[in-house]
Formats: sequence, C-alpha cells, structure tokens
Amino acid sequence: MVYGLLVSAALLAAADAPAQIRSPNTPTETAQAVYLADAAARTRGHRSELAVLGTSHLSALPDDFDLKRFRPLLGRLRAWAPDRIAVESLSGAQCDQLRDYAFAYEGTAEQYCFDPAAARAALGMTGAKAAAEIERILATSAKARPAGERRRLAALFLAAGDPASALVQWLRLPPVERRTGDGLTDELAALLDKRSESKNENVVIAAALAVELGHDRLYPVDDHTGDRATGPIDEDAFGKEMTAIWDNRWAGVRKATLEAWSKRITTDPSVSVLDWYRTINAPAEARRAVAGDFGAAAGSRGTYGAGRKYLAYWETRNMRMAANIREVIGAQGRVLAIVGSSHKPYYERYLGVTSDLEIVDIESLLN
Repeated sequence: MVYGLLVSAALLAAADAPAQIRSPNTPTETAQAVYLADAAARTRGHRSELAVLGTSHLSALPDDFDLKRFRPLLGRLRAWAPDRIAVESLSGAQCDQLRDYAFAYEGTAEQYCFDPAAARAALGMTGAKAAAEIERILATSAKARPAGERRRLAALFLAAGDPASALVQWLRLPPVERRTGDGLTDELAALLDKRSESKNENVVIAAALAVELGHDRLYPVDDHTGDRATGPIDEDAFGKEMTAIWDNRWAGVRKATLEAWSKRITTDPSVSVLDWYRTINAPAEARRAVAGDFGAAAGSRGTYGAGRKYLAYWETRNMRMAANIREVIGAQGRVLAIVGSSHKPYYERYLGVTSDLEIVDIESLLN
C-alpha cells in the first residue's frame, strides 16, 4: 500500500488464529524481580479483581431502541457484584487542567468535557471544593441517604465535573424527589432528566448498574493529557498516512463484523444484546481490533511516521487510563471497567502485569 505500509504475514496469521499469542518483549532480568511481589500476592491470596467490559458507543443506537433489552446484560454484571464501576469519561480535575492549559490541548476540553459552570455558579464553589465536600459526605456510608442529601450530592458532582455520578444520585431518588432544591436549580434538574434519557454506555449500563447495586458514584478514568505524545503534527500528512494505514484487511473485517451486528441489533428486536456483547468481548474481536488498527500502525513504514506517532498517543493514553483504574482499585476491591472495545486488550495487558490484581475473564461472566 502507499507510504510503505507493512503489516506482516505473521501479524495477519496471529489475528486469525485462536491460539494464545505470546509477546516477543521479554522482561529484563531487573524487571523480573517484580515476580517476587507477584508470587507473594498469589501466596497471600484474595487479590483484587478487575473485569473489563468492552462496548460499542451506544450513542449510535436509534431513538426508539428499547433499553429493556439491556436487562440480561445488566443481570450478568449485577450477579458479579463489583464494588466500583470505572467508566470512559474524563474527571472534572483533568478537564480543569485541559482548560487551564488550553494552549497545549486546543479544543480537547470542548470536545470531551462536561461544562460545570452552571453548577459551580449555583453552588458558589470551585470544582475542587465540590469534590472535597463529596468526599466528606461519602466518607459516611449510607444505604438510605435523605433525599435532600442526594440532591446535594447530585449538584456537587455536577460542579465537580462528574455528570455520570450526578446521574447515579439522581436516579437513586424516588421519582417524586427528583426536583429542584439543595443546590439543584431548575436548569440542573432539567439537565439530569435529559441525561437520564441519553443513549450512552455510561448511562444505559454503568449508571443503571450502579443504581441497582446501591453505589453512590462512578469512577471516570479516561485520559487525554497523553494526546501530546504524537508531538507536533502536520494534519495533512498525518491524516493521509493514517488513512492508508487503516486501509487493510483486518480493519475491513472488523468494520464489516461490527456493522453487521449494528444492523441486526437495531432492526431485529429479537436479537440478544447479551449475544452482541459476547461478540464484542471475544478474543477474536480484540485480535481484529489490534491487527487492523494499532498493529497496522506499529508496522507502518510511512515516510512521515504517522503510525508511530499514533501508537505513541494510543499507548500513552491507555497507560494513564490503566493507572487511573489501579488507583480506583486501591488496596482491595472488585472493579468493573466499561470502555470502548478497542481499549480492552490494552487495559488487560497493562493491568495484567500488576502484582495484586487478577483479571477476570469477562466471557465467563457473560455466558
């Protein structure tokens, strides 16, 4: 292909093969010392657990899609009973950083961040102060918080730049209590009502599951500070080479597979959402995603070097997302991470090398 794109026969064969693929990167002798911590954690037992649910972005679903079709999927996830749920959205703190350093991240906050200005004005506080009050309130566990406290938490989460967690508090209120007051203005209450109807995996799956499990919040773990790993780029040269890189067999196979499922799931009400997610989360889908996208980028020999620039961005972003998840897990826990399916193999690779954590096979939870 143009620009010297090279995707080796070995890569394509590996993407097609059901057998386990071994990384050619052997840890150094010094790095292998960490195995001592791995062995100690396994000997102690009761390591933390992480299950990664890959997803399509549900905003593409038609307006009349019956969300009750997600109930079997929610049932399987609820049965596993995670302690916390991590989602692919940016924290309010990172969004504030992106705004403050807009010279380095031009347009990023506008594209990916919730605007907390109205909530901060209503409460008369900064995002940091809102986050501090959230921590103070949630330090006291309560299965049945007063309605006024939940409304206050919803307003605080909005001010902190975490609308997904605000929605969890809103949905945990009885419908008659979903009203203004305790910091929630008419504008903010209407915003939460509107978000509750949106087709987004953080709403349809994560927030719904959090409410069923009695959680008080979700945990945003996405990252866009790593976008600068590409270095300065020539948009035309970069775009031209990336278009050529993505013009490969496995990108085409993956696109056809996902489009076929999209058509089935949106046109035939009898098609199982659970079966759809089993397909999205199968190892074969991960191999296609990497071979057609990041593997193709890694093997590209384009003169501009777009593939390596793109890979630098992608790996940096996923490493930082993985670190955010490790922070959410903390000293112990059972965490469900819901993320776009292309991130799933990277989550499991990076978090799979941590000592005190076991990656749970999501297929076993969905079958």
